[in-house]
Amino acid sequence: MTKHIGSIAVLSLVVVIAACEGRGTDPSPTQPAPPAPTPAQETKVAENPSPSPIAPAAPAAAPAALTAKAELGKPAPDFTLTEVGGKTFTLSAFKGKTVVLEWFNPDCPFVKYARGEGELKTMATKLMGEDLIWLSINSSAPGKQGHGAERNRAALEEYKIQNPLLLDETGSVGKSYGAEKTPHLFIVGKEGNLIYRGAVDNAPIGKVDPERPLLPGGKEGQLVNYVGAALDDAAAARALRLPETPVYGCAVKYES
Repeated sequence: MTKHIGSIAVLSLVVVIAACEGRGTDPSPTQPAPPAPTPAQETKVAENPSPSPIAPAAPAAAPAALTAKAELGKPAPDFTLTEVGGKTFTLSAFKGKTVVLEWFNPDCPFVKYARGEGELKTMATKLMGEDLIWLSINSSAPGKQGHGAERNRAALEEYKIQNPLLLDETGSVGKSYGAEKTPHLFIVGKEGNLIYRGAVDNAPIGKVDPERPLLPGGKEGQLVNYVGAALDDAAAARALRLPETPVYGCAVKYES
């Protein structure tokens, strides 16, 4: 009787685990129970134990982009993403070059202004070259504003975008960098360290905000292109005057 009850308990556990993992199983109690092991078999198992057939497999290690968190002055989290045309890009492949990461949403009013008539309209196209890579990243989740390859392919033409536009539908890369808004800009230096994060400039929707920081010696009401200044400092191999600035824009449309 005890062996029969034990067999039913094990079978019930298999059914529960299978349901959690989405696997089917036949819980019919009419199936014969496996024969009890002989003493010799029990000794062999004790000497060379094997994993329980009902134990769930250990989860795979999380990708670096899911666990690494971006910090100024530290190595930027590596990632691999696919752009709207199907080509994959890996950040670490660009070591030795300066990389600008621009969080993007084609339907965000702040992006519409910045890419339509603001600082980002021609900036990427003018700066891209052998030593500088510009990557736009869209972390909008399925069903959220600005999501999808089709919408973003159309955005390439809409905004005359020349640089790669990558899709981060799970939001793992955006979250690892702490991307909060669109647009949100990050600069990875030639050594692979994060050297700047923040806004593109001090003028949301084209209006200079007097509360936003100026460069040393700057005048009140002056437009400051923070990303341009950071890139100038990096090119001159000097400490960035403003390595971080307060970001503005639409919230990144993560799944949660």
